[in-house]
Amino acid sequence: MFPKEQTDTEHGEAEAEDMDAEREALECMAYPEVQSFCQKHGLTFEVVDLRWGIRNTQATDHLTTELCLEELDRCQKTSIGPAFVALLGDQYGPCPVPARIEEKEWDVLRAQLTSRPEDLELVARYFRRDDNTIPPTYVLQPPGSMEARGPEEATLTSILRAGAQEAWRQGLISQEQWTCYHRSVIEWEIEQGLLSSARGDQRATIFLRDVQDLSKHILDDCSLKMVDRLADGCLDTNAQSLLSGLKGRILNAQPGALKSHCLPWTRDLVNPKNKAHARYLKELSEQFVARTNHQVLEQLRELELARQELGWLYQEIRHHLWQSTETTRIFCGHQEFLAQLGQQLRQDENRPHTPLVLYGPPGIGKTSLMCKLAQQVPRLLGHKTVVILRLLGTTKMSLDARSLLHSVSFQLCLAYGLPLPPAQVLEAHTRVGHFFHTLLHTVSQRNVESLVLLLDSVDDLDSTCHSRRVSWLPLKCPPRVHLILSTCSGQQVLHTLQQTLKDPCAYWEVKALSGSQGQEFIQLLLAAERRTLSPGQRDVLWASLPECGHPGRLRLAFEEARKWSSFTVPVPLATTAEEATHQLCIRLEETHGQLLVARVLGYIVCSRYGLSEAELKDVLSLDDEVLQAVYRDWTPPSKELLRFPPLLWVRLRRDLGHCLTRKPVDGCMLLAIAHRQLSQVIQVRYLSGPERAKRHGVLADFFSGAWSQGTKKLVTLPLVGKPLNLDRKVAPQPLWFSGTVANRRKLTELPFHLLHAGRMEELKQEVLGNMSWICCRGISGGIEELLDDFDMCAPHMDSPEVGLVREALQLCRPAVELRGMERSILYTELLARLLFFATSHPAIIGQMCQQAQSWFRTCPHPMLVPLAGFLQPPGGPLRATLTGCHKGISAVAWSLEEKLLVAGTQDGAVVVWGVEEQQVVHVLTGHTAEVRCVQVFAEGTLAISASKDHTLRLWSLLSGQEKVTILDRGSSNSTEPQSWDLHVDEINRLIYSTSGTKISVWNLETSKLAFCMAGDASDPWACVAVLAARSLLLAVSKGGTVSVWSSATGKLQEKRQMSCITGETPTCAVSVQTQAKLVAGFSSGSVAVVSGREDRLLEKLPEAVGLLVVSEDDSLLAAGFGRSVRIFLANSRGFHRFMATDLEHEDVVETAVWGPENNLIVTGSRDALIQVWSLSDQGTLLHVLEGVGAPASLLVRGGTLVVSASWKSSSFKIWDLTSIQKLWSPAPFLDRTGLAAVSHHGSYVYFPKVGDKNKVTIWDVAEGKEQDSLDTSNEVRCLEVAEQAKLLFTGLVSGIVLVFPLNSRQDVLCIPPPEARKAVNCMSLSKREDRLAIAYDNIVLVLDISPGDPCPTIEGPTYTFYTQLPETIVGVAVLADYRVLYGMTAGGLFLYDCARSKVFPLEAHGNRVSCLDISHSEQLAVSGSEDALLCLWDLQACRGILEMSYESSYCRGVCCACFSKDDKYVFAGMKDRSIIAWSALDGTLLAVQFVHAVVNRIIPTSNGFMAPTSHGYLIRERFQCPSAGASQKDPLKNFKKAVWLVKTRQREEQASAEAPRDTGPAASEGKKSKSNKGSQVCLIL
Repeated sequence: MFPKEQTDTEHGEAEAEDMDAEREALECMAYPEVQSFCQKHGLTFEVVDLRWGIRNTQATDHLTTELCLEELDRCQKTSIGPAFVALLGDQYGPCPVPARIEEKEWDVLRAQLTSRPEDLELVARYFRRDDNTIPPTYVLQPPGSMEARGPEEATLTSILRAGAQEAWRQGLISQEQWTCYHRSVIEWEIEQGLLSSARGDQRATIFLRDVQDLSKHILDDCSLKMVDRLADGCLDTNAQSLLSGLKGRILNAQPGALKSHCLPWTRDLVNPKNKAHARYLKELSEQFVARTNHQVLEQLRELELARQELGWLYQEIRHHLWQSTETTRIFCGHQEFLAQLGQQLRQDENRPHTPLVLYGPPGIGKTSLMCKLAQQVPRLLGHKTVVILRLLGTTKMSLDARSLLHSVSFQLCLAYGLPLPPAQVLEAHTRVGHFFHTLLHTVSQRNVESLVLLLDSVDDLDSTCHSRRVSWLPLKCPPRVHLILSTCSGQQVLHTLQQTLKDPCAYWEVKALSGSQGQEFIQLLLAAERRTLSPGQRDVLWASLPECGHPGRLRLAFEEARKWSSFTVPVPLATTAEEATHQLCIRLEETHGQLLVARVLGYIVCSRYGLSEAELKDVLSLDDEVLQAVYRDWTPPSKELLRFPPLLWVRLRRDLGHCLTRKPVDGCMLLAIAHRQLSQVIQVRYLSGPERAKRHGVLADFFSGAWSQGTKKLVTLPLVGKPLNLDRKVAPQPLWFSGTVANRRKLTELPFHLLHAGRMEELKQEVLGNMSWICCRGISGGIEELLDDFDMCAPHMDSPEVGLVREALQLCRPAVELRGMERSILYTELLARLLFFATSHPAIIGQMCQQAQSWFRTCPHPMLVPLAGFLQPPGGPLRATLTGCHKGISAVAWSLEEKLLVAGTQDGAVVVWGVEEQQVVHVLTGHTAEVRCVQVFAEGTLAISASKDHTLRLWSLLSGQEKVTILDRGSSNSTEPQSWDLHVDEINRLIYSTSGTKISVWNLETSKLAFCMAGDASDPWACVAVLAARSLLLAVSKGGTVSVWSSATGKLQEKRQMSCITGETPTCAVSVQTQAKLVAGFSSGSVAVVSGREDRLLEKLPEAVGLLVVSEDDSLLAAGFGRSVRIFLANSRGFHRFMATDLEHEDVVETAVWGPENNLIVTGSRDALIQVWSLSDQGTLLHVLEGVGAPASLLVRGGTLVVSASWKSSSFKIWDLTSIQKLWSPAPFLDRTGLAAVSHHGSYVYFPKVGDKNKVTIWDVAEGKEQDSLDTSNEVRCLEVAEQAKLLFTGLVSGIVLVFPLNSRQDVLCIPPPEARKAVNCMSLSKREDRLAIAYDNIVLVLDISPGDPCPTIEGPTYTFYTQLPETIVGVAVLADYRVLYGMTAGGLFLYDCARSKVFPLEAHGNRVSCLDISHSEQLAVSGSEDALLCLWDLQACRGILEMSYESSYCRGVCCACFSKDDKYVFAGMKDRSIIAWSALDGTLLAVQFVHAVVNRIIPTSNGFMAPTSHGYLIRERFQCPSAGASQKDPLKNFKKAVWLVKTRQREEQASAEAPRDTGPAASEGKKSKSNKGSQVCLIL
């Protein structure tokens, strides 16, 4: 048995021949229960019973005995629990003839037999001398090499025992040698498994069956079956005496391991139909289960006590060290090559250098070279050198780049005493890569211990095999850091490396050994096995290997030659590696049968990463053809179950030898083919045509659990002749073995086999379209492994639904990386994206949504459950959210030709992304300060970056190497921006970098300064343009001075003052290359066109110009000012206004970019919204996109893709403009104001019309389109809906409130303002919709709403009151009894009783009040503020009850809040784009859900709430809160640095009241701070 962290382990059994009933009882009743118990603890239970399913002659031959002891030894070495169980009855069993007798012992025995020539002749006939062993040995001949033995075998045993007895009596042989002739197989096994074991009583059990009164019936025929008999049928008294002695030894030595069962004697031996016997078998099974489970638990406790915190890492290191030791145990040749490598390492020790790559054909010895080098490095570079070795592909942690960097980074940190990688680094592969690169530089700077990192077989990395880039590979190693890789020649991986590492000196070819070295290598191998060859055999071997120095081929030849005895006549060996491999397969087929060899090797090769021995035996037990071949000549031992006999596999495994390798994967030790050549031959011989799909089909059946847990499978066996429906007793395959232990093997293998078996529908339904599978795979393996499975299957499937699910998972990745992979998070993310398609795609997506909702219904924790789609759906414009940077994004550029995206960050890193694979390709380090701009050129292969550290750095985007560093001092004034603009002139090979007072021009070839233009420090340049068409360099200073130079020579041609503008400072500019002009924007709104000779005012805008952007063909110009963008069209004189209306935004416009065909413009604003406008439709708003939750300061287009980024966020998004122009179903509503109101239970949404705020759009949510619009004649400031009364209230900037009946377009009511031109700030309806409050700056009107026909009537105002405060009202809520709660801009909160004209001040918030709501019972109120404070108020007592503060690391502040319909809970929308639910009883935070969008209004429903979002979707969620007895869960568990604080005001005031009163000044001070005294604070992290 083994846990996930452990290596392969088993459970061995020894049984006498009369134990068939007990064996079957254990198989049927005990083993399944123990297996289930072990699986729940992350262990695998495997029974190794080599005598099951075979004939007695096979069970007792000498090879079986030898194999049994070998397997027992393996069980003891690998099992963490019980390793040995014996069932002992009244048979001692046969004593096997020794398989080998050494020469010296043979001579002694022969001397004892000289007086008996016949006996001596018989022994000589059975044994042959083998001079190829060292020392020479006499070998027992196998049964097939002579005629049937018959009674001679028993005679041979007696002769040898007699000879040994006499020799031992004379002192010629030892007691141990004597034992070999007098001990049965059972005693050998019990001796090894229990009596000679250090912890036998803890890891072994002997179940003893004691048949009562057996001695009285010993001579009965039925009893003779239960005891040992001689050849003539008489009782073997000697064997019975030895059995009694064995039982005595067990009782004396290990009494705790002996479990006795008394059984009354009957004539039918052990019969399950006998009640007493059935009770015995049941008790035996129960005791087996209890004993085994107890032993497992005891071992687990010991392991837990000894468990190291990083046990997985130590196991990984141990595995590679062990593999290295085994690989170099025999090493020959390559000494000169190693010496040259060592010399290269010493030369590179103190300088930056390129990693080294060893390459050569498969089997040439690269791995042994790497391992040998790892051993020699300390001698070469010093004993303190840190050596890290990874034999890639031999463990799960070395199968892909993500896991590899994870384990290597941890080992580096431990070796150098550095802090371990933080969790946020490990959650994203891109961050792990960056961390790894940083680690190498950190290690180098320590200047103490050198580091050598050896990565063997890079072509075995999954990510490297299928990628055209090796993004994790550092292109330059810093001093004292060495990286050495090995790979096969002729493979795609070597070509990829050559494209990455351009230096030819980095590549070292590993060549074959010389002929003499090849012979030496084989001699060393033979010596290690204590074997030799006869001269004739040696001649045959060398003749087959003329001048062969290929280690792989030599190893195959050795595997054949080591089996030659001195009397073997060898046949010539194959001359090539391929022929030798075929020859190996032929020999295996002759020994074990073609079918068995084909199936065993075929299943191993067809597996994704390999198969454990338990899995392989289970799979063979499901292969009907294999079972029919096995049971061709005998019937299986059981009528209830059918299994493949383990002995046949163990024999084949022994003969495979070095052809198999073991690697720990998914918590199991898997068998895999060790050599590529053998894998290729197996595919040719055994997996051609339909055979491969058949093998995958059987493996898919096994890993799906189709025939487990008692499900029987029909088979027709040759000797039976009719179909048998038998249980195959294969391991069950649930997704989860327990609540925390996933079935990693099923998750890894099942999709692979379903795909290659062609079972696409099952793959879709059971795997890719199954929420349980997706969740289990994601939780146990992470989002990357989940996406890897979809990427593996998608190219072979024509399924739009699978594509949508895959894209939905891709969109979930940022949330999962941010908050961890948890079932509730994954289900919420997927459900809120896929519910859009549940009706249109019912087969997969509809089923997945039902599965998720079913899970939510059974979830024991408080949950917010999506009822409709509200997150960005797959197939929409959002292509990806990339999270690989550590700081805000300051510059972005595209490399379209290479499909790369280059991002500069505030911490100085330049990160290069592969857009297709959405992975970091390079992390370019070198800058020490913020990267200000990045330019890509040379057909997308080069990039140059400018930084605040006064440097320009030229990078190769293909290799990731820094080519040139240019030191550009820039301005001496540290407060001015440095190198804020770059221009690359590829024709003249020049780089222009500009700062406030200097323009530097650098030669691209030499990196030398070509010329420099110095400016005036008192009047620095504000904008500069290189006008290539006229070879001019044009600059405009802050004071309006225009300077013109020759861009080729730097000669000043003209300097003048601008004539069209005075008194304004340039704020931005853009060059128009086709017109050879510069368009500049100014601080007072002027836009001027500047050329080398003149300047002209283009337009006077109302506000300062914030941005200017021109289309690629210079035909369109966009000018951003304040919250607007104006579009201009090019003409002969420059530009003229294109549209009559400007593009209006809700916040300041920060950036813009044109669409690929100039028919779109995309704008980004400070409110984090990205808006897409159609220019072909006169500026119609097509879409509102949510950015990264921070001001959208960067938009950069590449083809049809647009990147949106912010200097305040480390993540950025990629949008597809082609998806934006598609018709969505349903389309999102385009509300940018946050004023959206909802009616008809979410059927309709109302919001100010885009581009015309004098109208209200009525949006049909189900249809996804505008149904109608309402004309208000004035700008809309706020909206409220009376759901029952079916009225829409629109508050206008004019102060008027228009009331529209929702069921008709007639009888619009108008509520006039109290004073002319006072804008409505906010409105509120009472819960019964019988009162309306309208708030202006400092006035509140309260009106009555009464039922009427056909529409309700509105009367009043019944009350009007003034706040008489300098602050402005920002929130209002009204009660049915005419009390009004209102909040102010400075945080003040008041309750005004209109009937009594009395105001009750409530304790103020510390910041602007952002929301107010009244409970449905009108007993409570909730208020929220921009400082993230939420307060619960008792409206009857006019005092606070609870004060809650919610802060997250991302953002703080409350947007909106509402009570649930039953007033038990409060839902609040937060500025960090999350929605929280908390208890109105005690303030307990119950649930937090990240919704990726700002929510400004929450409307309660009968079971949850609705909320319109800035995405344009309507959130509909059910809130379920189990009873108090249900298990509780920390809702902030996955929200990093989020804090929920609760203060209970009632207890605080009670504590204050009980304190002694003091009327002095001190009491006054105490009163001011009472809110902080005696309060109860609950801190939830």
